[in-house]
Amino acid sequence: MEVSSASWLVIALTILAANLPFFNDKVFAVVPLKRHPGDPRAVRRKPFWLRLVEMAVLYFAVGAAGFALEARIGTPFPQTWEFYAITACLFIVLAFPGFVVRYLRKHHS
Repeated sequence: MEVSSASWLVIALTILAANLPFFNDKVFAVVPLKRHPGDPRAVRRKPFWLRLVEMAVLYFAVGAAGFALEARIGTPFPQTWEFYAITACLFIVLAFPGFVVRYLRKHHS
């Protein structure tokens, strides 16, 4: 895989991973939350703190994938704390569309 396609793959993975917690109510889009025992039809919504934890785990997963792709292309560059601070902020910014759809858009019913 060449450098350009690896870079675009990491960018696409980052956009998908940043918005994944906001576009579904399952943990990591796989594990459903338990329903209330009294009402079998009640849908349990994922709390905001769980979405933040999920975002943090996905941030590190995408970082590991990016590091693996960089190592496959050549020698990976050592990173300092500034790199991780900037990429974490960028990950949060890329999650903004999912946040808007989940919390700020008015749902007409």
